[in-house]
Amino acid sequence: MTLTLSTPLSLYSIPVMWFLAYYPSFLKGATIQGIAGLNKLFHSVDPRGNVARLSEKKINPDVVARIKRMEGAHFNGVESFPLWSLAVLVGNYAGLDNQTLNIVSSLYLFSRVVYNQIYINQTTEKQGSFRSIVWATGLTLPFYLLIKAANIVRHAAV
Repeated sequence: MTLTLSTPLSLYSIPVMWFLAYYPSFLKGATIQGIAGLNKLFHSVDPRGNVARLSEKKINPDVVARIKRMEGAHFNGVESFPLWSLAVLVGNYAGLDNQTLNIVSSLYLFSRVVYNQIYINQTTEKQGSFRSIVWATGLTLPFYLLIKAANIVRHAAV
């Protein structure tokens, strides 16, 4: 089977987006595992407080800041996941053409990869501003699908 832009692939973007949302958390865990003696600091009784406890230890502040940014990128991905999933499902339900769904899905996933990389590695206000621009641009994509799908459903109901 040949894959083209007309092949129905957009639903695969949902699990890919889930991975992109959790990738920063996996990276955070690997980074923490790489710091000697830090495992004793982390426990499952208060897992959301684990990163906050980093500041209590004598750890390089740049490393602590990067770990906090990894956590922030993860939270943002988890917050974005429902909107993206809904947009793809509604787009498919409404019968949007596969080419549109595939292109928009690819653009959205690309925007999330770029967003994560900027978020995790940013150290200046300018980089933070660029991250916000990438986020806002990416956010237009699920709304684009939702509006196109709503227009199809509206016209079909007439």
